[in-house]
Amino acid sequence: MVIITLQRNKCIGCNYCVEMAPSQFQMSKKDGKTVLLHGIEKKGFFTLKSNDFNILEACENASKACPVNIISVKIN
Repeated sequence: MVIITLQRNKCIGCNYCVEMAPSQFQMSKKDGKTVLLHGIEKKGFFTLKSNDFNILEACENASKACPVNIISVKIN
């Protein structure tokens, strides 16, 4: 299982994650911060658990590209 976590409140809106993994991230028109699509929010962290390993590489690239290191990608 691929587990993606986003700490949205620290997002600076650089858009790198959307460029790297557009099927998992998009920018909010309300506040210009990223949104983890289908993520579940808990205490300021948004988490997506997926059995689709095809998203792994793109999400890892998004995590590496993030200048404020708010995206975590793990395999469980």
